[in-house]
Amino acid sequence: MNFIPTHNWFTCLRQEPLIIAGPCSAETENQVLSTAMELSDIQDVKIFRAGIWKPRTRPNNFEGVGKEALNWLVKVKQQTKLLTAVEVAMPEHIEHCLNMPEKAVDIFWIGARTVANPFSVQELANALRGVDIPVMVKNPINPDFSLWVGALERFYKSGIEKLAAIHRGFFPFEDTSLRNIPKWEIPIELKSRFHKLPIICDPSHIAGDRKYIAEISQKALDLNMDGLMLETHINPQQAWSDAKQQITPNTLKNLLANLQFRQSFAANEQASEALERYRNQIDSIDFQMLELLAERMKIVEKIGVYKNKNNLSIFQLRRWENIKSTRKKLGKELELPEKFINDLLSLVHKESIHKQTSIFGNTEN
Repeated sequence: MNFIPTHNWFTCLRQEPLIIAGPCSAETENQVLSTAMELSDIQDVKIFRAGIWKPRTRPNNFEGVGKEALNWLVKVKQQTKLLTAVEVAMPEHIEHCLNMPEKAVDIFWIGARTVANPFSVQELANALRGVDIPVMVKNPINPDFSLWVGALERFYKSGIEKLAAIHRGFFPFEDTSLRNIPKWEIPIELKSRFHKLPIICDPSHIAGDRKYIAEISQKALDLNMDGLMLETHINPQQAWSDAKQQITPNTLKNLLANLQFRQSFAANEQASEALERYRNQIDSIDFQMLELLAERMKIVEKIGVYKNKNNLSIFQLRRWENIKSTRKKLGKELELPEKFINDLLSLVHKESIHKQTSIFGNTEN
């Protein structure tokens, strides 16, 4: 499916990449307005984010101020030029936002926990049917690509064309230095499938610790993400939620000043020609590699026929151990990462087993 007719629904902001900033939680009117005023002095920041309803793992944690904070967002819009964004998790959240006497919210985002439940997503999509408002959809907690796409599709089918995805990383089942594993290949796949869908990276939730935020932000820009969502608090140490991953507006200003913003295309003709020459070399190698893989699979089929006729087992442990040992040794000599060699060998071996299994299942052989 095609999501939206234009690449960036935020082109009216004349800003790419798009920078979204604000506190994890709206705590007090003073905290919200003070943070927003300082962020409004940072030219790159265009959208103020604030959590009003907070889905928390434990019931005794701060779960947000609720609809009272919408009045604070009205004042943010009155006192700054910032747009506002909030997370909505239930249809009643949407109703509260849309029924304000003065506009409080310009953009909705859907959180990772909500995206994990298609029933909840559909309820929100139904509540937004006929409403012209941008919706940003975070990835689900677990690395389920189809679930992420499905959530986006549900809003699109309800008539929401101003869509964006937010990459906030995935829950790790092992101990890591980061709060969530980036698994960059997943947002890259999303960008590859849906060229016109903006993808915003949320380094704060990936990092879980402010000391990693700059590094992750740069990585996201290097991978051509369309923007950043950064949790920013006037006094992070005193934050009522996620204090460790929030930064001050001044820290954000310095962070943005030190980021290197990449371009999608080479700036001049000479650089473009050089890049094209390298790409032509890559194309040539790729074609040769595929031809060699095709030849390898033809030989695999011959081996399968031979094993079948001579009543030999498909999987030969000693041969497989020899392949892994010799190829990994060569890979090391060629300065290729061991994990890459292991993954490549496993993929090729899996296809080889599949082909030979098909031959064994064919009674004509």
